[in-house]
Amino acid sequence: MHSRLSTAGAKPGAEPGPGGEDRPASESEQLLFGGRLRDDHAWSRHDGAFVELGLWAMVVRLPHLLALTARLAHRADARALRMVVGAETGRGVMQAVAMVNINGVLAALLGTGATTERLRSAVPALLTVGLVAIVGTVLKSVSTMGTGRLEPKVERVATELYLEAAQKVEMAAVEDAEFHKRLESARFGASAARRMVQYSASVITALLSLIAALGVLTALHPALLPLIVVMTLPSAWAALSVARRHYHSHTAWMQHARAGRLLSDLLTSAQAAAEIRVHGIGGFLLRHFRLMAEDSELEQTRLARLAARTGLIAALWTGAATLATFGTLGWLLWSGAMALSVGGTAVIAIRTGSGALDSLVRQINYLHEEALFVGDLEHVQTEAVARAIPVEGRALPERLDEIRFENVTFTYPGAHSPALRELDLAVPAGKIVALVGSNGSGKTTAVKLLSGLYLPDEGRVLVGGVPTAVVDRNALFSRVSTVGQDYFRWPFTARANIAIGRADAPLTDARLDGAVRYADAQGVIREMPRGLDTLLARGYKDGHNLSGGQWQKLAIARARYRDGEILVVDEPTAALDAEAEQEVFSKIRHLAADGQTIVLITHRLHSVRHADLICLMEHGRIVERGTFQELMAPTAPGGFRAMYELQRSQFQPEPDRPPLPAQNGRGEAGGAR
Repeated sequence: MHSRLSTAGAKPGAEPGPGGEDRPASESEQLLFGGRLRDDHAWSRHDGAFVELGLWAMVVRLPHLLALTARLAHRADARALRMVVGAETGRGVMQAVAMVNINGVLAALLGTGATTERLRSAVPALLTVGLVAIVGTVLKSVSTMGTGRLEPKVERVATELYLEAAQKVEMAAVEDAEFHKRLESARFGASAARRMVQYSASVITALLSLIAALGVLTALHPALLPLIVVMTLPSAWAALSVARRHYHSHTAWMQHARAGRLLSDLLTSAQAAAEIRVHGIGGFLLRHFRLMAEDSELEQTRLARLAARTGLIAALWTGAATLATFGTLGWLLWSGAMALSVGGTAVIAIRTGSGALDSLVRQINYLHEEALFVGDLEHVQTEAVARAIPVEGRALPERLDEIRFENVTFTYPGAHSPALRELDLAVPAGKIVALVGSNGSGKTTAVKLLSGLYLPDEGRVLVGGVPTAVVDRNALFSRVSTVGQDYFRWPFTARANIAIGRADAPLTDARLDGAVRYADAQGVIREMPRGLDTLLARGYKDGHNLSGGQWQKLAIARARYRDGEILVVDEPTAALDAEAEQEVFSKIRHLAADGQTIVLITHRLHSVRHADLICLMEHGRIVERGTFQELMAPTAPGGFRAMYELQRSQFQPEPDRPPLPAQNGRGEAGGAR
């Protein structure tokens, strides 16, 4: 299916700049996401121009990178870290010993005397080389086993570090698009930390091998040392250039890749499956997935073209340097400045040293590239700590007597107008206070501030006389239970869906059964294939799905299981039938009678008749307040009364109408035509 939905003005095929920043928004980006999904890196610049580091600066930073990897590895598995470091150090020593003994073998074989004597004198060095090879193989196996243990553990530890920080941030950070970009980058940082383990081990191996080769060459002829460096620099430059481009491109196209995954997820989503099929949306989504993927492919082609060009230049440079190196070695042998046996050892040392140096530079480059992503992870941790909900604060009284809003004004981050304007409200303990009003009037925002999820821009919210700006908000959260139409449907068992209401407390069957009975959810549980152990996640083995009303009963049971002193009820009966709705509101009244403070948000005004206080909100302010009888009185302002009468009229029978004309079998009105 080719969709008729398209966007004028898109300019596909434009020549992209670095990272594709110069390419305009594609048709899919503009239509589906409102604009270009490529970033300019402004948010991802850390440590000055870290991403622009040169080769020497990378070498200087090597101790820091190794120390960073060691800290993560030590936290993950200190024993495995010692195993890897010990094995790699041993391998480096073995390589040095092997090179020295190879020189002894060549000196013996190319020396003077009978062949048998030369062979006999070479035997000890040959045996040593063989033994060293065996030990080196064993050490390599030990290192492989150690890194195999370390890598998944380091990834877990790195992931836990930023997840632990992220789950404690303020709601303003959770709803901040820029913070989510950082989280997406930090996700790659966790897998990068895993790869840093292998690269760090390779750096140690290459470094020790290089030291051994340079030591031998220094003893043979110091003039060969700078030539090895010249041979290695081209590949180092090429690797660094490619890594920079890759990192720039990855960060610039991160949101684009995320949007592409979203389209593929929608095509396989159980929630969207019905509408995709009935409305024929599948072809539309697949077409735009293809367009987004093709746009990304252009960027990958650009990177491949640049990498090929860089590699060709490096190869030509390396070839010229290699000719110069072996030409110098040949001149030393021709002029008699170096013995033939020493020349043989020098060839081996040059190959070993240049290979070790090349490997070292490449591994440092890889380590540096992964460190860029780990740097993003560290950046997120730092920002999450700065934006975290404070862990300390003033204690709440043992029993809350009142919740009070005093001249509270609040504007959501990025919004242009306040959601609450100079709000004054008192919620007495053990009472039912209903907040009513049209959508966008500020009802839900008010309860978010009451719960401590947000802090007011002006004024203050006092819970038990303590302002939420200075209270121990984690203690406040523990006093609050919520039931709403937007409750989360946890993809766990029914038992976990209820008990997660108080996840920090031991799970008890008595408390669980009481919550199920309170929510009148016994029938829902009985109908599940495995009762409370039924997995409520369609798409998994033995996964089961519930209706909206059944889910809502579980949400009510969850709130009861939590047993908070303050119960926030936001449209609790949206998915329930009339009988179940009346039962829920009856239970809410009983909760208030038991001393629980209820803040009720609902559009169904007949349900608030028994509330102790009803507040009608408009544009973030309370415009009417009182009991149901007071607000329905002829002397009241009339806003609530008008809304109530409008809703009641929808359930009254309409006046009699004349019968419709009879229709024939084709659905057409009968009679003469």
